Amino acid sequence: MSRFADAFSSFFGILFSGSLSAEIAKTYGYVKPVEKKPEPKAAPVPVVKSSDGALQILGLLQREARLLDFLMEDISGYTDDQVGAAVRTLHEQAGKALGRYVTLSPVIDGVEGTYSETKAAGPLAKNNAAVKFLGNVPSQGKPQGGTLRHKGWHASSVDLPEVKAAMSVQILAPAEIEIE
Repeated sequence: MSRFADAFSSFFGILFSGSLSAEIAKTYGYVKPVEKKPEPKAAPVPVVKSSDGALQILGLLQREARLLDFLMEDISGYTDDQVGAAVRTLHEQAGKALGRYVTLSPVIDGVEGTYSETKAAGPLAKNNAAVKFLGNVPSQGKPQGGTLRHKGWHASSVDLPEVKAAMSVQILAPAEIEIE
C-alpha cells in the first residue's frame, strides 16, 4: 500500500509543483546521497603564559647583546679594567636592543635630589605601584611629596616580535655547534 501512496503523491506532486518530493526522490534513488565532509579542525590556539614576554625579552637581549653570557660567566678572574670594557659594549648593545622593542619613560620626569610631589607622576600617580616612599613614611595618610631619589621607569609602549606557534620562548639561546 506504501508504493501506491508514493505513486499517488508523486503524480500530484509533479502535476502541481513540477517536481518530486525530496523524500520520494531519495527513497527511490533519484538523487545521489550527499556525504557530509568532516569540518576541518581549527589550528590549536597557542597558550600564552605570563612568563612568555619576560623570556622573550631575555632571549632578545641575549641575541643582540649576549647579556645572559655575561651574567652567567664567572668574572672573578678578570681585572676591573677587563670587566669595565666588557660592560661598556654590553651596555651599548643592550640599550639599543631594549629601545628597539620597549619605549621607556620616567614615572616622574624630575631632577633627582630635588623636592618632587607625587602628582608629578601625572596619571600614573593613581597607581599605587608607581611611587615608592622611602625613609620616615607616616603610618597614616599618603605623603604629598619628598626628595626624588629615583625617577622610576614605566613602559609606555611594548612592541615585541610575534611569537610563532612553532617557536619556543623557553630557548633563550640555542647551543651552537660549528662544523669543520
